Amino acid sequence: MTQDTSSLTVPQAIRERRSIRHYLPDPVPDGQLSELLDLALEAPSSWNVQARSVVVVSDDEGRAALTRATEGQPHPQEAPLTLVFVAASQAWREDLSDIYDHALRSGAWNERFVSGFSEATLVFQQDLEQRGLLREYAVKDAVIAATYAMLAATSVGLATSPMNGWDEQQVKRAIGIEDRDDLHIAMLLPVGRPAETRTHPGRRPRARQAFTGRYGAGEGGTR
Repeated sequence: MTQDTSSLTVPQAIRERRSIRHYLPDPVPDGQLSELLDLALEAPSSWNVQARSVVVVSDDEGRAALTRATEGQPHPQEAPLTLVFVAASQAWREDLSDIYDHALRSGAWNERFVSGFSEATLVFQQDLEQRGLLREYAVKDAVIAATYAMLAATSVGLATSPMNGWDEQQVKRAIGIEDRDDLHIAMLLPVGRPAETRTHPGRRPRARQAFTGRYGAGEGGTR
């Protein structure tokens, strides 16, 4: 990521992005961080419930706590900040009137649509609850938002790395939600200027992992 990436297109950002483990201590400018958060929260979510949030961890105490939660991995201790994506599996039970009001004011939805949509949302979420899938669906939404953040960061020359290998309860404690069973950690995303260059390790050929109609069928429909 040595080139000027200020004007990367979405396809370019996808191709340029690498997972970076080591970071420079340079702070992320407030304007860039605000734009990054705005773009992350533009991500779609199931029924537009927006059952995901982002916590910016940049203070020394918080970064040290995340470092412990990841068993000493270098990302959170070197990056100037880490975005913690939180999934809210009970968000659908909350007052969603602000979401509906905004859609009405913008002209995206009308009153009839909102009435039917709100009822259908409730039925859908209750079905997920019966099948034990509320957490899974909320985490999906949060991970989509994290993906938006990764690409947005790449487009302005920032590096990221979607992290695995963290203790959820320790991460929850670090951001003050250790007593919230309805909130779940979906992703840790360190953000900063890269202190290393990573070469693309390559991906398998599309024909091996993209199919037509049925799993295992070739792009042209043959096996």
